[in-house]
Amino acid sequence: MNIDPDAYTVLCFGDSNTNGIPSDDEDYVRLAADVRWTGRLQALLGDGFHVIEEGLNGRTTDVDYADRPGCNGRPYFAPCLRTHHPVDVVVIMLGTNDLKTQFDRSPEDIAAALDGYIDDVDDNAANRDGGTPRTILVSPIPLDDTQPMFAANTLGAFDAAAVDKSRRLSEELLKVARARGVHFADAATVARAGGDGLHLRLDGHQPLAELVATTIQDALADLVAAHH
Repeated sequence: MNIDPDAYTVLCFGDSNTNGIPSDDEDYVRLAADVRWTGRLQALLGDGFHVIEEGLNGRTTDVDYADRPGCNGRPYFAPCLRTHHPVDVVVIMLGTNDLKTQFDRSPEDIAAALDGYIDDVDDNAANRDGGTPRTILVSPIPLDDTQPMFAANTLGAFDAAAVDKSRRLSEELLKVARARGVHFADAATVARAGGDGLHLRLDGHQPLAELVATTIQDALADLVAAHH
């Protein structure tokens, strides 16, 4: 925990790719804090920031599994925001699990769900000055069904249509970001899936951290200037 009272709070809300699940470990042992992108983000931003990890394996935007309670991110999101008050930046990277065949969702459906998250930030969160936190929508990396462990590790959860939808998700999320006036980053521009075709390659964590760090600094530029 960063105990500097002046540190900017950054809440990273996502799924297993925010939690730090590796792509090439059959046991899926969580990566160490200094390896996963959120930990690297903390290192890049420095002591003036406090990065909070809120990544859950299997988390969806707003749909429920029949046999996996607690993975619908939407009911938890508002209390999560209030728990960590004040929050200066909210980084949201979700959507991959919504592509599972059982949910039958389109990229447009997922984008609409994430639009609702922006409403939740507006209604349930405030920064140090009482204003609305800066929100960053991060489009997740696409699925890669050419990877050697994809079929075995996803156990049929994703089909060819899901893979195609994953490639179209960034375009829809960018539309939402522009319409709502929030910031956007596309993880696929700097990282890709590893051996299981689902989770970040190890060498993608650093560039993703750098992309998010730059986006955070841009998002906070005017607020930081006002405090100096």
